[in-house]
Amino acid sequence: MIKNKKFQMILSVILLLIFFIILYFFNVKDHYTYKNNSNLEYVKAKVLSVTEETLTEDTTISNLYIGQQKISVELLEGTGKGGIFEVTNNLSRLYNVKVKPGMKVIVSVDKTGTQTSPVSIYSYYRAPVSIALVFIFFALLTLIGGRKGVKAILGLCFTLICIIFLFLPMIIKGYSPILSAILVVILTTFMTFVLSNGYTIKTLSAILGTIFGVTFAGIIAYLAGNLANLSTLNTDEIETLILISSDTSMNVKGILFAGIIIASLGAVMDIGISISSAINELHTINPKLTHKSLFMSGMNIGKDIIGTMSNTLILAFTGGSINLLILLYSFGMPSSQLFNLDVLSIEIVQGLAGCIGVILTVPITAILTTFLMDKAK
Repeated sequence: MIKNKKFQMILSVILLLIFFIILYFFNVKDHYTYKNNSNLEYVKAKVLSVTEETLTEDTTISNLYIGQQKISVELLEGTGKGGIFEVTNNLSRLYNVKVKPGMKVIVSVDKTGTQTSPVSIYSYYRAPVSIALVFIFFALLTLIGGRKGVKAILGLCFTLICIIFLFLPMIIKGYSPILSAILVVILTTFMTFVLSNGYTIKTLSAILGTIFGVTFAGIIAYLAGNLANLSTLNTDEIETLILISSDTSMNVKGILFAGIIIASLGAVMDIGISISSAINELHTINPKLTHKSLFMSGMNIGKDIIGTMSNTLILAFTGGSINLLILLYSFGMPSSQLFNLDVLSIEIVQGLAGCIGVILTVPITAILTTFLMDKAK
């Protein structure tokens, strides 16, 4: 669509400047701080020794020990760096961080000094594993994907920036969660596809198809949620969210549906670019194909994709709720109770709304791609 490389570069710079202006305008200057944690500092520490240990193996869960450890730790960072403290580490089924000499852990430090023990064990030090996985992911993506892989990394980083520095601050400042999610969808979709395919008809049709598909998923989730009397108020985190909203302008009720929009974006983007690329390739190979032939080809390809894509979404939501499903199965609830539970109804709406968005993206993208190619002639 835009073949001039210099013009593409200038346009990209202008769009990035606009994005950073939007980012600056919406970003929260003073982040909300959870009151109960304002006097705690979480830092890395090293276990020097275990001076006393009274542990018994759990009778139900293998390799789980319950009891108490008395340990000595050295703070490796923070205001008390270098300090050595004697800590009592209590282990239970819910909070269980069994340590040994030389291990690095995360501890919470009471900065007020009012507690009997100013330092307590918080969690294992897991950051190196996470960083290593990210490095492996980026390395494989670059090695196998080449330039496309590098562009995919840039697109992913841009998406994360949008979510962390735009979407979340907008919600806390009181903007509509649903409209905030749609804005993030538009920005991330545009940047991801432009990075991968440039300013082409294929890119434009994939962007429009994705935006329409995700929007329909959000609308369906919103309508189904209202009919079923579902909202963020039915989720487990509602008490904490209400606490935050009492000190901010956050609109709690729409967060559930904003999450559904964001969750369905990946699958809808995938199917949008797949249909657009397929029709573009067919048109390139045989420019004589009619508008109707291109559309039907896109639909036939889409029919093969929607089954696996719907499975992808349903399995993603199922995997994220596997603990809940095990509990429901174990309790043996009657169907009248089971299918009217808040948590199960939310999972059903999330999964099926995303699948409907995926299905609708196929004809929408096929129509847009063939229409834009026809106009380009």
